[in-house]
Amino acid sequence: MSQAFGIVNFAGNHIKVDGLQEYRPVGAFSFLGRYRVIDFPISNMSNSGIDTIQVYTRRKPRSLTEHLGTGRHYNINSKRGKLHILYTESTMVSDIYNTDIAAYIENLDVIERVPQEYVVIAPSYMVYTADYSELLQTHIDSGADITLMYHSVDTAKDEFLSCYTLDINKQKGVDSIQPNRGNAKNKNIFMDTYVMKKDLFLDLVTKAHKMSAMYSLVDIIDEECHNLDVRAVPHRGFFASITDFKSYYDANMSLIDLKNATNLFVNDWPIYTRTNDSCPTQYFDGSSVKSSVVSNGCLIEGTIENSVIGRGCIIKEGAVVKNCVISSDIVIGKGVHVENVVVDKHAKLIRGKRVIASPEKPGYIKRGDTL
Repeated sequence: MSQAFGIVNFAGNHIKVDGLQEYRPVGAFSFLGRYRVIDFPISNMSNSGIDTIQVYTRRKPRSLTEHLGTGRHYNINSKRGKLHILYTESTMVSDIYNTDIAAYIENLDVIERVPQEYVVIAPSYMVYTADYSELLQTHIDSGADITLMYHSVDTAKDEFLSCYTLDINKQKGVDSIQPNRGNAKNKNIFMDTYVMKKDLFLDLVTKAHKMSAMYSLVDIIDEECHNLDVRAVPHRGFFASITDFKSYYDANMSLIDLKNATNLFVNDWPIYTRTNDSCPTQYFDGSSVKSSVVSNGCLIEGTIENSVIGRGCIIKEGAVVKNCVISSDIVIGKGVHVENVVVDKHAKLIRGKRVIASPEKPGYIKRGDTL
């Protein structure tokens, strides 16, 4: 049994993904055709030997709850482990009160009963792979109070603008945690991933709750940086943060590139998800597929280029799908041309023959819409 239990936190109030977030939380977003975003942090925990996992959710939880189920598909030991879905029941009028701290306070008794000494906290809106058992051991060996994970980028002026950054000193200590204001291209992006002792975590939650009703965990740790030994550990490999609509689109599209995909998907580090028994995708005469990721259960008669296609989609004869992220159970009708668009579940593009957006500002087709 691992020395740590896991917490997968919901996306904070600073995360706003237009369109998709109206129907489900970010963790429940379809990703790369066959996954959900939350599959990545839970798989990281399961592969790291963490088998007691708490998933926190607040708005529109149905889709996420259905996908998680009992957690059996995440290879969590069913005898000693458990995937526990915890809801925040806050009915505050303003979102500023609906923080992660508020959710932890509501479920304090559940956290207190967990026997593990340490806690690993990961976000439900970031896509990456990491061995949390190594991170935990690094934390223990260092003697730090808190260890934070970060990813160094050189695109911070234009990307990761809803993320936090770490100000790291020469001793790898964290001096402060600040919002990315886009004023420099080179930044250490905080991956919203923490390791600390459970008792310290509970102390910080209680302290934050008393200090400010709108405080989140990142706020209280930033405030305590000079009182506690807070260290930073770098992450290498593929990293994406889904903080707005464009970052969701870009994260999917970037993984069509085999080099990026091999940085994320490793042979001995499976990404678990809920599967179904649909048949393999069928490709008919006249169909053409280039540089795309196509999930199972599809019927392909048309042309697909540089796109992600979800499960159970139908691409009719003469249809062209280019630079698109297509969710599951979509129909692209005969002769329809769709380009630079995210199409949400159960939509049918039949009569509108040209649905084209700009690459800089991808379009969005609502869930269940018929065009």
